[in-house]
Amino acid sequence: MAQKGGVQLDREAFSCCISLDLLKDPFKSSGNDVSALQSLTKYVPRPEPMNRKLVEEALQRSITRMQVDRLDCVQFHWWDYKDKRYLDALGHLSDLQQEGLIRELALTNFDTRRLEEITSRGIRISSNQVQYSLIDQRPAAKMEEFCLANNIQLLTYGTLAGGLLSERYLGKAEPTSRAELYTASLSKYKNMINSWGGWSLFQDLLVALETAARRHDCSVASVATRYVLDRPAVGGVIVGCRLGVAGAGQHISDSLRSCSPDLKLTVEDLADITAVTQRSRDLSALIGDCGDEYRS
Repeated sequence: MAQKGGVQLDREAFSCCISLDLLKDPFKSSGNDVSALQSLTKYVPRPEPMNRKLVEEALQRSITRMQVDRLDCVQFHWWDYKDKRYLDALGHLSDLQQEGLIRELALTNFDTRRLEEITSRGIRISSNQVQYSLIDQRPAAKMEEFCLANNIQLLTYGTLAGGLLSERYLGKAEPTSRAELYTASLSKYKNMINSWGGWSLFQDLLVALETAARRHDCSVASVATRYVLDRPAVGGVIVGCRLGVAGAGQHISDSLRSCSPDLKLTVEDLADITAVTQRSRDLSALIGDCGDEYRS
């Protein structure tokens, strides 16, 4: 383990080829091959005129901080669709990509309508980061089809509902207090479960997942992750590394197990899971398309 600025860096995570969006120096000091690192960053500008100089300066700051020659991926987010200056920003990002400053241009939490608007302008988008889990399957409504038709991959988060989709909550009473929902993620995804169908239905889902996990000798988290990875437009699942937290090694093992070609959900597994999820509410009707929960 190496430590810098209060952040512990896990050698096991690095050796497992999990790309980390961190500076190079801590890895150099612990003897790791920094050439294996990929430089990924988010760009979430404040609402103001999006001229070329402003956008390029933001990218150059990231390049300097991460000590790289170019950015492997820039994920762009914009809060207000009514403010169309996001199209100006993306136009400049696209130009900078063609000039070699960016390898992949991506989005976070954009809906299908805006994704279509952006790509129709000739802006090449490689991925869109959206919430996708057994609880929240909104991407399957419209987003997946568009992405498949336009060679765009989904990078998904919330796939384990902040940790709620695990054995830890199987057969447990519904958590309601701040002490029980002690992270922002737990509180957020517990609210999503409430909208989806409630704690009782969620327990039925955990039972189905635990049954599948026993068949495959893996964890509930591995089954939940594998389910989303198998969706046609999904290119990857984002799972927190829990660097420096007790039990992180098991967490990494679960993540790697879910990616193993040996883990293949069966027709029986999928039938058991679908028997539960089909009893849930339609979150697309309740919330809207991907990312709509972040916008009024």
